[in-house]
Amino acid sequence: MLILSSPLEQFEIINIIPIYFYDLNLSFTNASLLMVFVIVLSFFWLSLSFFNVKLIPNYWQLLHEEFYFLTSNIVSENLSLKGEIYFPFIFTLHLFLLFSNLLGMVPYSFTITSHIAFTFGLSLSLFTGINIIGLKTHGLNFFSLFLPRNVPLIIVPLLITIEFLSYIVKVFTLAIRLFANMTSGHTLLKIIAGFAWTMLISGGLLSILHLIPLILLFVLIGLELAIAILQAYVFTLLTCIYLNDVLNLH
Repeated sequence: MLILSSPLEQFEIINIIPIYFYDLNLSFTNASLLMVFVIVLSFFWLSLSFFNVKLIPNYWQLLHEEFYFLTSNIVSENLSLKGEIYFPFIFTLHLFLLFSNLLGMVPYSFTITSHIAFTFGLSLSLFTGINIIGLKTHGLNFFSLFLPRNVPLIIVPLLITIEFLSYIVKVFTLAIRLFANMTSGHTLLKIIAGFAWTMLISGGLLSILHLIPLILLFVLIGLELAIAILQAYVFTLLTCIYLNDVLNLH
């Protein structure tokens, strides 16, 4: 009897080094291991950016420079001159998310961005930091963000409520967008792969027809790679847009 594993099994968090402090579970997990690996890989990638730099770049150096210019354009187009000071952080965020998404495509790896706990924690941290920057830059005038100019007094309470709710919901949309895209894509790949494997071992005509879902699987892998790159870009872009909202009040 063939027992197929659940498509959601790939998202299971497994304790590698169990660490418990009273009722708190502080274990080192597969998610922690991948985050450490992403950080090490990011530093390694950055260190190679300054190694053997040539006037006429090779393909590896060109890849580094294109990624740098892509992130630089995000910052310059959305934050202008005021945002140049935040470029190192935006660049690090973009690089970290890109490697996290791409490493999740490696078989038997783990995708940390497919967990809402990680994406929401990251979004909440960014949202908190952005608000601190806004308060430090504008003081109490920062709260004018929730009240556009020349608004009739009678609708001020309603408008403030709507603006505040739409502002808070940014945290959830930022987190859910990344989480949902990565989770749905990886789940679909696992389902198609399981379907192709089931047809292959069934024998007969089905073992030949398994090429159909197999070809579809390779197409979806290419699509998922594009989505992994795109979602890192979108998350970084939205972070810059939200930061611009507090730096340049309406």
